[in-house]
Amino acid sequence: MKRYLLVFLIASLATTLHAKFREEWQTDYRKALKQARTEHKQVLLNFTGSDWCGWCIRLKKEVFDQPEFIRLAEKHLVLVEVDFPQSGSLPRRVLEQNKKLRRGYCVEEFPTLVLLDCNGKKLKERTGYMEGGVAEIRRWIHAPLL
Repeated sequence: MKRYLLVFLIASLATTLHAKFREEWQTDYRKALKQARTEHKQVLLNFTGSDWCGWCIRLKKEVFDQPEFIRLAEKHLVLVEVDFPQSGSLPRRVLEQNKKLRRGYCVEEFPTLVLLDCNGKKLKERTGYMEGGVAEIRRWIHAPLL
């Protein structure tokens, strides 16, 4: 009985952590900038094709879904997913915003990561899959070890 309870608790914790993380990826660019200014954080824009881009899916699985990245993001970043799914599942206002952001940052390939300061000034950009997992993204952002 104790074994089942432990398995249940671990599964519940993992589900809660995953749900909390999914909530951390915002879709409202302006709201994210406001949060970044309030919390003195940088903004990470993730231009992705979440349901069709193989490299985007791999980046999510190998980096963004990892507990180490989640801790890094909670401390240093406001996350914004700028998605272009083939399923057409985005609300119209989000899709229009994403198209505008894509044009504004001249994004032509997925995945593309754009790091902004808390006022929306572009600090750097990286296109393509980021080999090296969370350690590499930490180096790219210049975030300290947690």
